[in-house]
Order: sequence, then structure tokens, then C-alpha cells
Amino acid sequence: MSDTTPESYRPDDHLGHRTLLVAAAYVVLRRGDEVLLQLRHGTGYMDGWWGLLAGHVDPGESVHEAAVREAHEEAGVRLAADDLVPLTVLHRFERSGPPVEQRVDVFFLAQRWQGEPTLQEPDKSAQMGWFTLADLPDVVPHERLVLDAVAAGTQLPAVVSLPR
Repeated sequence: MSDTTPESYRPDDHLGHRTLLVAAAYVVLRRGDEVLLQLRHGTGYMDGWWGLLAGHVDPGESVHEAAVREAHEEAGVRLAADDLVPLTVLHRFERSGPPVEQRVDVFFLAQRWQGEPTLQEPDKSAQMGWFTLADLPDVVPHERLVLDAVAAGTQLPAVVSLPR
């Protein structure tokens, strides 16, 4: 490499003709054969369905940092990034769809944390509770895919593409 090789992309490099991915981090908080879920409410997406602790990755934040932050914001628990075990990455996309429908979801398993999970965002979640993996309620479908693999003890591929 020469000394003139740029270390970052041009600010306009991804405008117009390239896909930008919306990144999110998901946490499967597991206690024995149970997982923590929250009933989505007031979010505008899949309200009335149960979901994992999750949220978008903020600018300048790693997916690990986002998972730790979201677990604290949504359930009041403290996780160590080193305790997050990667489960899979889902690439959800809509062919010829809008940029907001081009997503990459990183799923982590957490079996150690500090604090008792309690509902922290009542404007986004109506309830929070523990459910056995063998008897899950109606879970957001792409999250259910991951939970079914966890329940079966099977490992998902490192990356799964889910076109819509």
C-alpha cells in the first residue's frame, strides 16, 4: 500500500446506487430453558407480537455495544460485551424495496447479566416476561426463526439471507 491510499470512503460513495443496511442488535436473554420476551406496543412495527431485547445500532457504535445498551435501556440489566455469544446474522431485504427495508440483524445469546429484568420502556412494550422455549407466544417471525434454532439446539449458519 502506498502512503496515498485513503483510509475511508468518500462521503458521497454510497449515495444513490448502493444499498445501505440498517443494522440492529438482538439479545436472547436465556435463563435455563426460558427466554425473556416483551410484547411490542406503540412502535409501529409488529405491535402485538412478542420480541427479544433489540434495537438499532447508533452511529459510531458497534453491534456489541448496541446489544449491551439495548438490554439496559429495555430491561434494566447490565451485560458484559464479552459475555455475548454470537448466534447468527440475518440479512433481511426487499428486492427493489426502499432503503429502510435493507436490514442486517445481529443476534447474540446472553446467559449472564446483572440485575433483574424489568420493563423499562412502557411506551414501546406492554409487557415483559419469561417464556419456555418449548411454549413461545406469537414472536416476530424473523426472531422466531432464531429462537426455534436455540430451542432445537441447532446452530444457524453464520449469515442467513431472508428476501421478502
